[in-house]
Amino acid sequence: MDIEKIMIGLEKKHPGETEYLQAVHEVLESIEDVVNENPHFEAAGIVERIIEPDRVFTFKIPWIDDNGKVHVNIGYRVQFNNAIGPYKGGLRFHPSVNLSILKFLGFEQIFKNSLTTLPMGGGKGGSDFDPKGKSDTEIMRFCQSFMLELWHAIGPDTDVPAGDIGVGGKEIGYLYGTYKKLAREHTGVLTGKGINWGGSLIRPEATGFGTVYFAKEMLKTKGESLEGKLVAISGFGNVAWGAAQKATELGAKVVTISGPDGYIYDPDGISGDKIDFMLELRASNEDIVKPYSYEFPEAKFYQGKRPWEVKCDVALPCATQNELNKEDAASLVKNGVSFVAEGANMPCTPEAVEIFQENKILFGPGKAVNAGGVATSGLEMSQNSMKLNWPREEVDRRLHQIMIDIHDTCVKHGTDEDGYINYVKGANVAGFLKVANAMLDEGII
Repeated sequence: MDIEKIMIGLEKKHPGETEYLQAVHEVLESIEDVVNENPHFEAAGIVERIIEPDRVFTFKIPWIDDNGKVHVNIGYRVQFNNAIGPYKGGLRFHPSVNLSILKFLGFEQIFKNSLTTLPMGGGKGGSDFDPKGKSDTEIMRFCQSFMLELWHAIGPDTDVPAGDIGVGGKEIGYLYGTYKKLAREHTGVLTGKGINWGGSLIRPEATGFGTVYFAKEMLKTKGESLEGKLVAISGFGNVAWGAAQKATELGAKVVTISGPDGYIYDPDGISGDKIDFMLELRASNEDIVKPYSYEFPEAKFYQGKRPWEVKCDVALPCATQNELNKEDAASLVKNGVSFVAEGANMPCTPEAVEIFQENKILFGPGKAVNAGGVATSGLEMSQNSMKLNWPREEVDRRLHQIMIDIHDTCVKHGTDEDGYINYVKGANVAGFLKVANAMLDEGII
């Protein structure tokens, strides 16, 4: 496999799509040996087929604000690969949304979903609509207009979207209500639904829980536990909230959260009422963390900075893509970090990952570490199919086991001859092999 040739061709076809190209390049580097050792993959053009989405829908979304003004946003749905199951991946509503970001997320989703062992393909979607500052009625009108364009392309056995940044329970409710009206059926076509109408317990915190469960397994490979460890977390949304909650429950001390305005350092640990306050901040639509320091004076706010300059044992980047760069990684290494696990999608730049691996820091990539969210979405799909709801303990037990299995698979495919675990390679190889072999079985179509 000639990675350089493939990337040159891809860049010509998709110029300027930096996030997408970055994600593809990372995967190709990891699977190079596996592809070269299996000439039947090359004969069937598996790599060339897997890096291009099956289809991309782009559509305009007109909606009317509370003052009667008409606005137009752009909507997308990227259906990337359905070799092992229906397309599955979230919807993101945020001004930064563009095709490159959604293709990167959809591509990552293929391998993430494969790792869960659940029958789910990869997809992603969303819009450049910003729900921040909008009334509930405006959000409802937008969601209804969005679903008017999307509904014919999705279905419980075709494509099952979920929530993501800017799409929580409220938005899922409006989207599902519109789909149900149009399709005239009550099925599990969206996940992240309300618990009263088909949702699953612990879904909001599942990505954060899964992140910590994976990190726990990483520590176990070194004979360590989370008990007494200092944990730095970025972000303050659902992922960070779930991670802070579960890490504290397992005996760690979470000392940071962050937002676009800067980060909070709390030497006493972010637990109990402080974790609840994170949710209040998120619900306030202010999108800032500074008020935390007003509520809890022992905490200090650092304007315009990121939390990777503090001393910690475990770093959990849970905010957004490429938030942790080369300089941040060097700072973490200098301050004694031993484990880094990505709670967000690709929050570490390639240069940062290289620094961690060069220093033999155990680094878990998002496609493995944050698979708990989509795994629980898959469990929600199973519950919908069986027309039942599992108790919280049952969902958590299944999620925990899935994360243990994902970790073990990464170790199996990522451990080098010196005993160092390259989780990036392990996740990519394991995810790729399952999908690639399914594509072989199903023929060239």
